[in-house]
Amino acid sequence: MEGARHMDEAASAVKSVHVRYFATLRERRGLEEEILQTRAATAAELYEELRKAYDFPFAPEHLRVAVDDALCEWDTPIGDGQRVVFLPPVSGG
Repeated sequence: MEGARHMDEAASAVKSVHVRYFATLRERRGLEEEILQTRAATAAELYEELRKAYDFPFAPEHLRVAVDDALCEWDTPIGDGQRVVFLPPVSGG
């Protein structure tokens, strides 16, 4: 039980993450990238924080997410110092 509590504490610890925005998300945020402090344990939790703070228009199922330059699932854990990129749908010809 002690190990599980330690893992929960580590997951909820404040960490610095480098977030990069593209397309509509960049326009809404007004930045291409930033380093921010978060307690989010997963990519999904981080996006939900940002979605609420900056009124991002997309539900997670309409985006792709990458952690440290690798596309991943929304339940991927994020740690201190990692790079997270949210990729909105792209239209074009």
